[in-house]
Amino acid sequence: MTNDPAARAWYLVYCKPRQESVARENLARQGYETYLPCMRDVRRRQGKRVSLIAPMFPRYLFIHLNRETDNWAPIRSTLGVVSIVRFGRAAARVPDDLLAMLRSREDAQGIQILPVEEYRPGSRVRITQGGFAGYEGIFQVATGRDRVTVLLDVLGRQARATVDSASIEPA
Repeated sequence: MTNDPAARAWYLVYCKPRQESVARENLARQGYETYLPCMRDVRRRQGKRVSLIAPMFPRYLFIHLNRETDNWAPIRSTLGVVSIVRFGRAAARVPDDLLAMLRSREDAQGIQILPVEEYRPGSRVRITQGGFAGYEGIFQVATGRDRVTVLLDVLGRQARATVDSASIEPA
């Protein structure tokens, strides 16, 4: 048995809720190579929009292991880890090109640069937050940095509503 880098592959670790960073730190302390892709996320807290950095795949962490030479036993008892993801009895192997693609989309701080979803005038959208949550309408225009105008059908009449761009999704 050799410790050939070509014999290593990426696998998935399932973590406890909001414990991905804890699991990553504890696995690194034990000498395992891990990868946790993160992204910028905008959430509302106390009525204000807050930008934070969150895992791209909540509760999942990638780990680089050799099937023959690495000791997998300590992984499942690591603080923050629930288990290794399996399909039947075999650990779920992640394609190397997926990890390469994720790493290629990172900025200098290691945060994913996600493509901005652009809506075209006339496309159908659904409002997900606020007073119009659940309504579907027609995207009209981006009116500012974080605002968009949507044409809604309210009580049989067309009404324009200006909402946060983060509170719409494709219908």
